[in-house]
Amino acid sequence: MSVAPEIARLAEAVLLIPAQHAASPADFPDRDAERTLTVGTLARLLRSIAASPERWWGLVRFEPGGSVQVTVEECAAYRAWLVVLPPGDAGQSCDCDVATMIAGEATEGTSAGAVLRPGPVRVHGERHGERHGLHGRGTGYSISLHARAHRTSMKK
Repeated sequence: MSVAPEIARLAEAVLLIPAQHAASPADFPDRDAERTLTVGTLARLLRSIAASPERWWGLVRFEPGGSVQVTVEECAAYRAWLVVLPPGDAGQSCDCDVATMIAGEATEGTSAGAVLRPGPVRVHGERHGERHGLHGRGTGYSISLHARAHRTSMKK
């Protein structure tokens, strides 16, 4: 199975992410220090990563047999990762604090749940170990970006 058409579709979808103002490194937590993160800071960090495909595009893997989860960044304060879902994939469980679709579509919860599309950041916040389901939707691959603060660094 060739994924060339999927790559072209996803490259087009990246353009759907709204332009972001460049963030200075001072706007985000020190990668090596334990810091208190708010959900808002984590959401802003996620949007910055999503708007910088050079930080994650080389990590994307298209596996027709099932979903793939790939770490994009991890430090003392948070972890950010990609989830790549093939068309119609039954999905996987997720415990993120914030998420955004990079390309394609997915549903949250059941396959009939809320449709997630590129652009908005979905905030789950601290859910004390609760997980939510993510299911592939549509005829193409879906890529989503997720982040979770390490619980010792999360501030409500």
